[in-house]
Amino acid sequence: MTKEVLVSICGLQMMANDENSEPVEVITAGDYYKKNDKHYVIYDEVVEGFEGTTKNIIKLHDDCVDITKRGITNVHMVFEKNKKNVTCYQTPFGNMMVGIDAKDIEIKEDEKDISVQIKYALELNYEHLADCTIKMAIQAKDAGEFRLLS
Repeated sequence: MTKEVLVSICGLQMMANDENSEPVEVITAGDYYKKNDKHYVIYDEVVEGFEGTTKNIIKLHDDCVDITKRGITNVHMVFEKNKKNVTCYQTPFGNMMVGIDAKDIEIKEDEKDISVQIKYALELNYEHLADCTIKMAIQAKDAGEFRLLS
């Protein structure tokens, strides 16, 4: 895979009493590298209504996805299959305790792209909030047509 990549991240949260959940998809340019059998994807995120950016680092290895955000929001989220991790999510509106209980993680890679799917339960301040799915596609910029996830 090349250093320059396109990153698509699609998230869906299924709230207990919300039947009209719609996926949210972000597509952006990023950088990719592989070190010690771990894949790294780095990209900047702009949040509407705020000055500055948030730097995102995604680390993929085995059955684990590690996401670090630094900037407008700050968090270090670890998705490990069949394990619950708790972290503090710092936002401009205040801090929240977030629990992530990953039920399933699939990471598939080939020569020009990597696809990731994570299914997890999301807790907020130790209370179940939603069942969620994140899909990611990381593709070499020169790979041709980019596929949307939603």
